[in-house]
Amino acid sequence: MKRFLGCAAALGLVWAAPALAETTPVPGTPAHPSAPAALPTILHAGKLLAVPGEKVVEQATVVTRDGKILAVRSGYLDAAALGLPADTAVVDLKDRFVLPGFMDMHVHLSSGGSARNPMTRLKEGPEYFAINAYANGYRTLMAGFTTVRDLGSPGDSLFALRDAIRDGIVAGPKIIAAGEGISPTNGHADAHGLRRDLMEAQIRPGVCDGADDCRRAVRNAIKYGADVIKVHVTGGVLDESDAGTGQQFTDEELRAIVDAGHAMGRKVTTHAHGKSGIDAAVRAGYDSIEHAMWADEESLKLMKQKGTWLIPTVWPISWVGDTPEKVRQGPFKNLAPNSLAKLYQLGDQPKKMVRAAIRLGVPIALGTDNGIAPHGTNGYEMLEYVEAGMTPMEALKTGTVNAAKAGGVNDRGSIAPGLAADIIALEGDPLTDIRAVLSVDFVMRDGIIFKKDGKAGETGL
Repeated sequence: MKRFLGCAAALGLVWAAPALAETTPVPGTPAHPSAPAALPTILHAGKLLAVPGEKVVEQATVVTRDGKILAVRSGYLDAAALGLPADTAVVDLKDRFVLPGFMDMHVHLSSGGSARNPMTRLKEGPEYFAINAYANGYRTLMAGFTTVRDLGSPGDSLFALRDAIRDGIVAGPKIIAAGEGISPTNGHADAHGLRRDLMEAQIRPGVCDGADDCRRAVRNAIKYGADVIKVHVTGGVLDESDAGTGQQFTDEELRAIVDAGHAMGRKVTTHAHGKSGIDAAVRAGYDSIEHAMWADEESLKLMKQKGTWLIPTVWPISWVGDTPEKVRQGPFKNLAPNSLAKLYQLGDQPKKMVRAAIRLGVPIALGTDNGIAPHGTNGYEMLEYVEAGMTPMEALKTGTVNAAKAGGVNDRGSIAPGLAADIIALEGDPLTDIRAVLSVDFVMRDGIIFKKDGKAGETGL
């Protein structure tokens, strides 16, 4: 026993009673940390675009309280003039361009980096993808995007992150989450390119065949947390299937899916590349079309007639390369042969398509498909729209008021009393130079400041 005590003392495992008393905490001390609070705040804006599409106001005051916009007033008003406590925080944005937080209607937060490796899904669980999504969501928030719609992530990873952000556990944008996409067998969201036993080992809850089975898949998606239903009407470019990018769900299956989603109060959107699939989804009543790469003038006119939102996702085309030569030098040069062939064929068609959509007046909301392009680069999508023929104001609308309408969220997208206090500030004027959207200096989401003077706030990482 003596020898044991001697060894223990040498290892530092034995201490005197007084030291123990000194390190014993008082019950309840320290307290558990609480979620960041949305404190009353006064913002003085040099230029304020409260509702994109309407007039810019110079020298304005915005007041936030309890995560909402309390008031929008002309001039620089102080707490006394506003009837607020004298110690109400004031943020000086007098040399900044202030507008609503941006919204991206098509991201994949769990994707990007090592998570793009198809073997990662075989080795890692949803917790891994949730942590990856957290890091990517934080980058997206710092870029001024206070709401995103995640249209496909493994398992329940995004549902967990969505709820943790909502409860103030971690910092990130508000998330409208789809979970796993709805796909036919061997469709874009099924497993490809592996041994049969490995493909069968992967759980793909959204894979369905036949109208009744597809209704079941939609209802299950909603049961387990889906805010929106993401459907893969056609094949895709980056999957390893050689089934092409044409329509893969039948018209009957498409109607069953959209009816089931709408019956349970969900927006239903679809990945669609080939013209036949795009047209079939529009006729079936889908709320929006993602990508629409091969939409022709007839397809676009049908979308305009039906009021179907177009989510173009043009920026990743520039990032990956819009010519075979650029693709061969770019980040996806080592894709599987089937995927690479489809990417070569795609070329700059998405850019031609969005130019036609702008000319025809198709309703457009911003989406990037980031997870292909790096997270946090979402603002580049607006640059693509301006290059394709939009005015800077029209481009700003796609990522604010239009995105709110397309996403079915009526509590954000503008700065007005009663709406969510989702506010950003830019160093420059995007109406003069759209590239100003890439220089986000201030970010507030639900009344909480996450970025100020270009630096992450206390609630950041």
